Amino acid sequence: MIKQLFKKIKAYDTIIIHRHSRPDLDALGSQRGLALVLKHAYPSKKIYMVGDMSERYAFLGEMDEIDASLYQNSLVIITDVAVSHMVSDERYKLAKEVFIIDHHKNASDITQNVICDSSKVACAELIAEILLEKKYFIPKDAATALYGGIVTDSGRFQYGETTGKTLYIAGKLLDLGADKDFIYKNLYTESLKERQLKNWFAARFETTKSGVAYLKNGPEIFKKFDVDFFNISRGMVSVMAGIKEISIWCNFTYDIANNKVVGEFRSREISIVHIAKKYGGGGHDLACGATLNSFEEADLVIKDFDRLLMEV
Repeated sequence: MIKQLFKKIKAYDTIIIHRHSRPDLDALGSQRGLALVLKHAYPSKKIYMVGDMSERYAFLGEMDEIDASLYQNSLVIITDVAVSHMVSDERYKLAKEVFIIDHHKNASDITQNVICDSSKVACAELIAEILLEKKYFIPKDAATALYGGIVTDSGRFQYGETTGKTLYIAGKLLDLGADKDFIYKNLYTESLKERQLKNWFAARFETTKSGVAYLKNGPEIFKKFDVDFFNISRGMVSVMAGIKEISIWCNFTYDIANNKVVGEFRSREISIVHIAKKYGGGGHDLACGATLNSFEEADLVIKDFDRLLMEV
């Protein structure tokens, strides 16, 4: 499938790269890294990046604003997601052909043109590996984007899917000029307001007897704090991490725009992705999520995690 994709890349004059909505740095890094490499390799082609932008990761760069007419006779490549309801910008459906590059344990309902390796800790790792094997030149800004995706999705190289190959690829990106200081400065330096916000959430999470920690964030949260959805949903799940007594932690946040509850699930060592899939979600063994209909459904998820811990 990799060979087929690169034949298509050479054949098409217009290539549009999508990824999942409410992007993390792996989604943005894999999308941007691939786009910048292809722009360098094929300067005469029209190559675009589209999708919504997270305020948290806006430092990486802006998305392109394009007209729907550009999708006619275009190739779309979707990175870091394989399921239709999570793709940012539904205009990918207008493309002549669609390919997916992903690393999650979810079957695609979009196309059969899927390159997926769930052993990779990040989609950026998979894309970087393919580009290196194909001997494409990776410019410094592309290397920085890909390195950022690997760093964040690996939890700074802590998560179980991190391998020697992960470190090798990250090292190659550094050799190619990836600006690790730029990534770390933007990721791990925060304002006093941001730190106080984390402290507020860290002081209010609840726990079950078996060792599940959870936060429930209703619509009132967004009246109390002037932050976007991503900063609460994805941003605050980590306040429950690294606690000896907590084996599984989850953050449930009301999504005002869609009248849903978005759950972010994490585990220190026990695979939990099957529970995420039970509720229509997915992801990785130790880091996954699902979109739920209510906080009552969130309670069912917590009970499932409780039962899982009691069985081990």
